[in-house]
Amino acid sequence: MNTELLYRPSFAIARVELEAGEEVRSEAGAMLSKSANVQIQTSATGGLLKSLKRGVLGGESFFMNTFRSEGGPGEVLFAPSLPGDVVTVEIGGATSGSSLLVNSGSFVAAELGVNVDTKFRGGRGFFATSNFFMLQLSGQGQAILSAYGALHPVMLRAGERYMVDSGHVIAFDESMPHEVRRVGGLKSTLFSGEGFVIEIEGPGNLLLQTRSQQAFLSWLIPNLPSSRSTND
Repeated sequence: MNTELLYRPSFAIARVELEAGEEVRSEAGAMLSKSANVQIQTSATGGLLKSLKRGVLGGESFFMNTFRSEGGPGEVLFAPSLPGDVVTVEIGGATSGSSLLVNSGSFVAAELGVNVDTKFRGGRGFFATSNFFMLQLSGQGQAILSAYGALHPVMLRAGERYMVDSGHVIAFDESMPHEVRRVGGLKSTLFSGEGFVIEIEGPGNLLLQTRSQQAFLSWLIPNLPSSRSTND
């Protein structure tokens, strides 16, 4: 599987080239276009329990699509839901057995060697954010992730601690210790506009996005016209 990233960084898409018999799996609705010889199979990947965890708890679709190139090479173009950048990451590889925690909405597609499961982020996360579960990517292979806005990678040294708003997290190594906590005291939590954050400790890699879907919705929803103003 060969992946080419196009139209970066603002409205990026991923072009996946498949050899005959090769397959790639994606979230439902991620396909932009495909070759005529690429067949689609939709299934509850990983069984009923994993699909329920991913859909109900992880915020992703219950079903996933598997694309298989038949009779020769083919291609599939994937587009994320929100405008922004796209990146490929290698799961396993030189550090075989490692896994990645991915925020809901950032997963686009992956090779079949990548297992997609749901990971509980901890009890404090339940009260801190609406999304206290993350996707867990393990196994071995290439995965395609998306950002709302631009991508900002952060490489943390051993013992280095870093604080980030949970809505700006794309992914980080599962081996990195992390916890959900408040910004300052109660007053800062309630009135600073920052609320709760994730504090992560190195060593490891952290991927951030420059825009937050939650922040955008917090601005958008109060500014939507009401049914009363529409009728006036």
